[in-house]
Amino acid sequence: MFKGKSFWFTAVLMLVMSMFLVACGGDDTEEADTPEETGEETTEEENGDDTPEKPEELTIWVNDEEQQLDAHEEMVERFEDEYGISVSITPYSMLDQLDGMELDAPAGQGPDLFFQPHDRMGDIDLLGVAAELDLTEDQEERLAGYNEEAVESFSYDGIQYGIPAVVETYGLFYNQQHVDEAPETLDDLMDIAYDITDDENYGFLMNALDLYFVYPFLASEGGYIFGQDADGVYDPSDIGLNTPEAVAGAETIQTWFEDDLIPTGIEQDIIDGLFADGQVAMAINGPWAIPDYRDALGDDLGVAPLPTNNGEHLSSFAGNKGWLVNYYTEDQYWATELALFLTNAENSELYYETAGELPAHLDVEIDDEFMEPIFEQTEHAYPMPNIPEMSQVWEPIGDALEFISSGEDVQEVLDEAVEEIEAEISIMGQ
Repeated sequence: MFKGKSFWFTAVLMLVMSMFLVACGGDDTEEADTPEETGEETTEEENGDDTPEKPEELTIWVNDEEQQLDAHEEMVERFEDEYGISVSITPYSMLDQLDGMELDAPAGQGPDLFFQPHDRMGDIDLLGVAAELDLTEDQEERLAGYNEEAVESFSYDGIQYGIPAVVETYGLFYNQQHVDEAPETLDDLMDIAYDITDDENYGFLMNALDLYFVYPFLASEGGYIFGQDADGVYDPSDIGLNTPEAVAGAETIQTWFEDDLIPTGIEQDIIDGLFADGQVAMAINGPWAIPDYRDALGDDLGVAPLPTNNGEHLSSFAGNKGWLVNYYTEDQYWATELALFLTNAENSELYYETAGELPAHLDVEIDDEFMEPIFEQTEHAYPMPNIPEMSQVWEPIGDALEFISSGEDVQEVLDEAVEEIEAEISIMGQ
C-alpha cells in the first residue's frame, strides 16, 4: 500500500525536529539532579547492587516471656533507627510457633521471622515453613563470628535454615568448703570424689540416668549418637551407642554406682537438695541451678567448665535456639538481615543482660563468675541431634542406664537398647 505525500513530509519534519532537540539538550544525564538532591529514594538495585529494596515493615514472633520481650523491643528500636525499617513484634510461645507457622505461613499470615529450638529442625524441614538461607558473602563473614556448632545445629540435610541466638549447656558446680578449685581433668575429679565421699558427704553427684547429662562420658571415649558425613548430615542407620568406645564410657559410669559414689536411683531434685545443704563437693548442672545454689552457698559456690579427658575437653550436650526466615515471606533478604542484627555481638550482650540466656555469638564478654564458665563450656558443647529419629533414643538409653547402674552387663544392655532404637526408627519410616 502506498503512502501519500503529506505523510512523508510529516515524517521528515518530525525527524529534523527530534535531531534539533537532541542537539539542544546536550549531555543532560551528567547535569541531572541526583536522587539525594531531589529527595527521591533509590533502591540498591538502581545503584548497581543486588540488595533488594527495603520493605516498609518486617514482622517477628518473639517468645512470650517478659524479659525476652523487653530485650527484643530495645533491639528492634536499634534496627529501626539504623535501617529505617519498621518491625512489628508479636508475643508467641516458642513451643506453639511451629503449629502457628504450619497454618499461617502458607496463607501469607505468618511472620517474616520466627524463633525455635534447634532440635525441631527435622519437623521444620518436613513442614517446609523455613526458607533456605541464601547468604551473601558479607552475611557469611558476619556469621563466622558465631559458635560453629550452634550454626550447624540450624542446618538440616546440608541446608542452612537458621541463625543461632542462644546456646545452653551445663558445667561443673563445686562447693569451695570441700574443693578449693575445680579439677582440670576427669582423673582429678574422680580422685577428689573418692577422697571426699563418706557416710555424710558426696564427692561428686550427677544425674547419671539421663542421657542429656551422661553424653560427655560416653563421647569422651569415642561413643556417639548418630554418625555424620563430611557435611554434618546425620545417618540414623549409624548408631554409635553400643560401640566399644561407648561401652567403655558406660563402664566408667557403672563404677560410680558400684563404688557408692552415686546412690542407685538418685534423682535430680535430691542432688540439688544435697548440694544446697553443703553435702556435695561437685555436681554437674545447668545455669538454671545458679540462683538456688548461689542463695544456698553464697561465696562458697564455684562454677567451671567440664574437665578434660585424654587431653580433650569433655563435650557436653547443647540446646540452641535461633531465628528462622519464613519460606513464604517476600523479604527473605531483609528478614535474614534482621536475624543477624538481633544476634550480633552488641545485641547478644543486651539480650544476655536482660533475659539471662547465653549468646551464640563468640565476641560477647560475659562478666559473671558463674555464667562465664558455662559460656566457655558452650565452645566445647555438641548440639543434640536435630533429626526426628533422636526422639527414639532417649527412653531406651534411659532404661539402659538404669540397668547399668544396677550392675547389668554393659555391652548386652546397650546392644538391646540400640536394637530397640533401630526398631522404633524403622517404624517411623513406614
